[in-house]
This record gives sequence, structure tokens and C-alpha cells, in this order.
Amino acid sequence: MRVSFEKMKNEFKRVLIKKGFGEERAEASALLFTQTSCDGVYSHGYVRFPRVIEYIDKGYIDVDAVPSKLEGMGAFEKWDGNIGMGNLNAKFCMDRAIGLAKTNAIGCVALKNTNHWMRGGSYGWQAADAGCIGICWTNTLPNMPTWGAKESRIGNNPLILAVPKVDGHVVVDMAMAQFSYGKIEVTKMNNEQLPVPGGYDSLGNITRDPGEIEKTGRVLPIGYWKGSGLSILLDLIVTILSGGNSSYKVGKIDGIAEYKLSQIFIAIDPSKANDSEFIKTAVNEVIKDIKASERADENREIFYPGERTLNTRNKNLEEGIPVDEKIWRAIENM
Repeated sequence: MRVSFEKMKNEFKRVLIKKGFGEERAEASALLFTQTSCDGVYSHGYVRFPRVIEYIDKGYIDVDAVPSKLEGMGAFEKWDGNIGMGNLNAKFCMDRAIGLAKTNAIGCVALKNTNHWMRGGSYGWQAADAGCIGICWTNTLPNMPTWGAKESRIGNNPLILAVPKVDGHVVVDMAMAQFSYGKIEVTKMNNEQLPVPGGYDSLGNITRDPGEIEKTGRVLPIGYWKGSGLSILLDLIVTILSGGNSSYKVGKIDGIAEYKLSQIFIAIDPSKANDSEFIKTAVNEVIKDIKASERADENREIFYPGERTLNTRNKNLEEGIPVDEKIWRAIENM
């Protein structure tokens, strides 16, 4: 089943208004959910939407809350998200970072007490659309074991890096786990196996079975011990700069709900460092060289980060966004 971009956005907006959002904020949040779905990140778009509504109903998300500034020191600012809507808080903070970067060459905003930002890549694309290099990350519930452990005591703490490119930005959006729980959930829902091993089963064996990984909660860190170490450092940095909760503290709040998180948003204006022609040439040279690589499989194209997202976006804008009919009907009935 496929749903047009406008129809999906209007449905999200209708439900959000019903839950108490004002017209403008409902439109902005609905647009982010729809863009995420259109770009093929269904797990953090329409699939996640019912859980967000559940969080609103349980009081984890304050529909009226907006970020409040705590302090500012030159190119660095601290904000409190006041448990407002996660994607709106994140968009606001990346906008602040971009504004700071346009003045200072770099801008950094640390945000505490916020909610799940849905697709973190949205804010990388946002920075790149403004002509900035974007870097942002969030901590999460403790949902991944430290390398060598069985218990989940660290977060999969997604990290986003983005570089602007005229005909399609270069964007990496990755959790510190080989696969996000959203991806695992959608793969299980589709009765599929993960493309590569993503965690451990109940016997302690590496597996591609999303159902088994969901049971054990033992997701595999990217790069094994490297992903584990990077997760810990990202959590420490965001906690120190924001003055908010670490993954450890987030886990102590409720243990199930993922809210009162800490996030970092960094924007860098490359035009302050080099002229536009140098930047354009440097980016295009690297991408052209990567695309010219000899293929390991002649039938599989080599993509730069973000390229497949653009392809998916264009296809879904033309044909409609594919949805699971049961989930979509549930949204329509909200």
C-alpha cells in the first residue's frame, strides 16, 4: 500500500492537532515525520508515530513545551527541552546552531531534558540545506551491552555527520549498534532477516534474526569494541555539555520510556574557512573517486552516504510512500 506525501502529512497533522498541538507546530512536526517516511526511514517515521501518540497520552511529551535557553557563551549555548516534542526541539536547536555558525563560523547547542528526536538524519540534512556541515548526536536508554558484557548498560547513541553538496548532500546517520531497534522492528515485521549479523540469540550466538535479537536485547556494536567505546564517549560528552541525563540516568527514570534525553547540535559554516569553488571541487573529487571504484559485485552500484536516501525520496514522491496497511489504518483511526 502506498500513501501520497500530502495525505500522510495531513493525517499526522490531524492527529497532532487532536492531541493539543497548535496549527503551526503540528504542521512542522508532521512534515518531519513525513519526510522521514518519504526518505525510506519508515521505522522512525510512520511506524514510530503511534508510539509518539502513546507517549503524549502518558505525559512523557508536553505538547505545549518549547525549549528555553539556559545560558550562552559565544558560539556555545545550553537549552532545556522541557520534555517537548522531540523532533521540534531538535529542529529548533539545529536552527540555533546554524544561526551561530553563520556569525561565528561554528555553532554548538547542547540540549537537555528532551524527547526522542525520531530520525536524527533529519537535522544533518537540515544543516546541509543551510550550507553548513552538520554534526549531531543523542543519547538513549541503556539499550546495548558494553563490549564483552551481556547486560545493556550503554545507549546505541546515534551520530549524524553531514556535508553540503549541490546535487545531493553527503550524510551519514548511524546508531552505535549495527542496527537501530527501529530497523530491527521493521525487519521482524516484514518477516525478513537482517542483511548482516546484528546481535546475539538466547544461546549467545551471533545472529541475523531480528526476533532473537529483540528477545535478548544484545545488539551488536558497530566495529565491536570500537562502537562500544564511541557510544560511551558520545554519552559522556553530551552529558557534560548539556548538564542533562546520561544514558545511565535515563535508564533510572522509567526503564522503558525513552525521554528526558540529552543531545548535541553542531553546525559549521564552511564558507568561513574556504571559498565555495574549493569546497565544491574538493567534495566532487572525493565522490567521483569513490564512484569510480571497481565493484565487488557488478550488479551492485557503489553509493556515497546519502545517495540512496535521495533515490528513495524521489521514488516515493513519485509513487507514494509504502506503508504497512495495518499500521496506517490504525493512524487513520486515531
